[in-house]
Amino acid sequence: MVSLVVAAVFLLQGALFQPPQAAAFKVLPADGSLTHQQITEAAFLRKMAEVCRDVAAARGQEFTLPINNKLTVTAVQRACSNSYSSLLQISTFSLAISQTSISNAAVDRKQFSTAHHFDNEDFKNGRDLITKGIAAVKVSMKQGRYLSARSSLGAACHTLQDFYSHSNWVELGSTAPFSPLIRPELSLNNLAGPNTKTCKSCVGKDCSDNILQEVLQQKILTSGYFRLLLSTKPAGKCSHGGLFDMTSYEDPTGGINKDDISSSHGFLHQRAAEIAINATIDLLEDIRLATGNVTFLRLMGLSQTSVLAFVFDTTGSMSNYIAEAKTVTFSIIDSRRGTSEEPSEYILVPFNDQGFGPLMKTEKADTFKERINSLSASDGSNPGMCLSGLLLTLTQAPPSSDIFVFTDASVNDTELKNAVEAMIQITKSTVTFLLTNSISSRSQQNVSLSRLLSQSDIQLYRDLSHISGGQTIEVTNSTLSQATAVITDVIAAGLVTVLYIERSPAIAEIFSFVLDPSLSNVTVYVTGDSPVFTLYSPTGVSQSGSVANGPLGDILTVGNLKRLKILSDNQKGEWKISISSTSSYTLKVIGQSSVDVLVYFVEIIEGGHGDSWAQSFTRPFIGRNATLFVSVTGGDSVTVTDVLLVEASGSDVVNGTIKAVGATDFLVNVDRIPEGAFVVQLKGLLNNSSSISRFQRQSPTQYKGSRITITAQSQNIAQPGVPFGLNFTVTSNTTGGNYTIRARTDLGFSVSFPRYLILVTGGSAQGSVTLTAPSDTESGTVFTLTIEAEAPGSTDLNYAIGGLTEYTYDQRAGYIWRNTGVSSPQGGNFQPQGWQGGLPRERHTLERGLQWKYTCGGRPGGEPCTWRHLAYTKAAGGITLALTSTVLEELRASRRNSPEENIARIRSEE
Repeated sequence: MVSLVVAAVFLLQGALFQPPQAAAFKVLPADGSLTHQQITEAAFLRKMAEVCRDVAAARGQEFTLPINNKLTVTAVQRACSNSYSSLLQISTFSLAISQTSISNAAVDRKQFSTAHHFDNEDFKNGRDLITKGIAAVKVSMKQGRYLSARSSLGAACHTLQDFYSHSNWVELGSTAPFSPLIRPELSLNNLAGPNTKTCKSCVGKDCSDNILQEVLQQKILTSGYFRLLLSTKPAGKCSHGGLFDMTSYEDPTGGINKDDISSSHGFLHQRAAEIAINATIDLLEDIRLATGNVTFLRLMGLSQTSVLAFVFDTTGSMSNYIAEAKTVTFSIIDSRRGTSEEPSEYILVPFNDQGFGPLMKTEKADTFKERINSLSASDGSNPGMCLSGLLLTLTQAPPSSDIFVFTDASVNDTELKNAVEAMIQITKSTVTFLLTNSISSRSQQNVSLSRLLSQSDIQLYRDLSHISGGQTIEVTNSTLSQATAVITDVIAAGLVTVLYIERSPAIAEIFSFVLDPSLSNVTVYVTGDSPVFTLYSPTGVSQSGSVANGPLGDILTVGNLKRLKILSDNQKGEWKISISSTSSYTLKVIGQSSVDVLVYFVEIIEGGHGDSWAQSFTRPFIGRNATLFVSVTGGDSVTVTDVLLVEASGSDVVNGTIKAVGATDFLVNVDRIPEGAFVVQLKGLLNNSSSISRFQRQSPTQYKGSRITITAQSQNIAQPGVPFGLNFTVTSNTTGGNYTIRARTDLGFSVSFPRYLILVTGGSAQGSVTLTAPSDTESGTVFTLTIEAEAPGSTDLNYAIGGLTEYTYDQRAGYIWRNTGVSSPQGGNFQPQGWQGGLPRERHTLERGLQWKYTCGGRPGGEPCTWRHLAYTKAAGGITLALTSTVLEELRASRRNSPEENIARIRSEE
């Protein structure tokens, strides 16, 4: 089991062997047992209902939704919308639950970690994982990085929930959660000692009475031991139990886990799951109290968290267009201000032929407009560093951002094309290029850009926009303002993709797509130099693309793009569109709906208690089988009939085998990954109380496979200001030669790495990445490290992504001393220098989980303190205490610690 964020993780494609693990609550449903996902979703729904109930009460409004086990996403969204007097987003709420559940499930990759599952009585380290995870959630929320927050949240919830399945907390008669797991200032009392016997052998398969009576009577807390390969455990200790737990075959036999109703203590499964739900609610409440309702709503996905990003070319040739571009962007910003669709953040990145950046990020619309207004054209007229500016935006903007690039020229950094493609696929952001005339043809306002830029220049922009599901729109100064409608369409809330097709070379074809009742504001885009099309409604009514105002909708022409806004009447059913063209073109159908599809490639981990899975952060291997996780958000009940991998610009289609893992969640197996770029297309049925309707959705982002694999060692927490090294291996079964290596973090930390690795055909090579976070990086900051390997001639590329968390630790951080007075070797009690009011005055921070740093007193010559000999002096008395490797008690440092608990923390030299 591995945390996606709390540890450095590289999820590898095609692992040769996945040993079974001690799963807690199941990740996949079976036997009517509650899964981790169901527990997490139930807690989310109850907590959100409670928050909205309280908001309604404070505003004097009614809240009539019963808060019970029968809550649905739709019901909570509607009730919360009433409380906040505005429509909150159901699709993003479902997305937040899915993203949290994905990181929750991924913890099962940490197969040998006792702490992640509270196995082997590892309570202190398990609690530490939870509290660090909570701290990381709060820091990420403070930084506005909600995807990172959800990843940390899911991992912390998994470990928290495991406690109630693996320990004897339920058997002790407890009905409420164990508060010290999320409140580190509370002691973990009455833990079983290393020599305390806790269990007796089960009677055959009957383990209902295998915990010793003295353990139950004395309320001693224990958990089961689990080992895959060895059967040894301390004498008299309980086992986890199950087929793959070797310790359960040794005296005392059997186990105590409550993973599902068929487990050793499965008769207590429902009680354990209910307490786990309440414990997860308590964790969410702790986060809400620390961050406030508005920020908490964004974490839950019930408040707008979209980002609007502009990448501006400021070379001299853009001088006439910058003013018009400012007018367009101001119009868009002002039209969304004060509405439910107002972006939560704005990003601006300028570039020219000399450089790019800096990136500007703000939540304030007026500040953003001021920064855009300050843009001016430079003196240069050479190709600009467009891809560098776009790559910076992609790495700094949150996933699923809308990015608009204004430029009029080719790029001078084409070597970054594959890296930009990879980041688009990683972040699932949508990129739209608006290409304007160059200075040399400023007077020829109606001349096609194909005569001003080479076809290869334009194709580069088209390739990148196609990968993202965006558009490449050729405009002039006089038509640039018309692009406002297109940009407004793209940034609308609840936008979904029904169909996206690209054709190059072009052939005459007829395409069909299904519109369901949940869709509104459906728009059809046909982009290209010469496409001719006709749209047909389900009732047989048609409209040619040459008719601006017809029976099916109004057509707006913006440069090489035609936009048809379908009239709202009678949209439901199967539509058709015929297209013929002499050059390449794209077809895109979008609309607003609460029903969307979330797609991730995952890796299955086969275990003795049922399969688990984790998101794969690398491209799948071409020609091999793969598994996708598909979640239909915004619907309480759906039936998925088809999941297809459809070649983006060809005819290859791979049909998947579908397995339901929840009411709206599915695992899909495909027998091969296509050679070229592909999209994921989903078809099915929407079920509601009154009708059943066909629906169709498609991933807006294109995917690619690879024949390169990148594997990297797992690492633990990184420390600010301390170089962090990580080894990796690149393997390819195709071309040999010099493979280009790139590495970067999403927060722009300093990274060093080899520029090339030499591989022989079918061989591998090793490299190392060293990164250093600034010394002032806030503890609990989550960031990702991406390593890319590109084949010679840019014929192939793959990447691996790992999540890390920065915590401030000194060399021996990890423990604290208890009691204000500490006994010196001479036996005297004293207060450390600088101690006041229970907290040290010297260098310190009040963030939970940080190391408290003290100024040394009494050291000869003012030498710096080290953990091997850290000295304090008693005021003016000069009494010195030397700290060696003795550890008095393992407790976390926290701002919640009582004044009786010293905040000094050290880790044993051993």
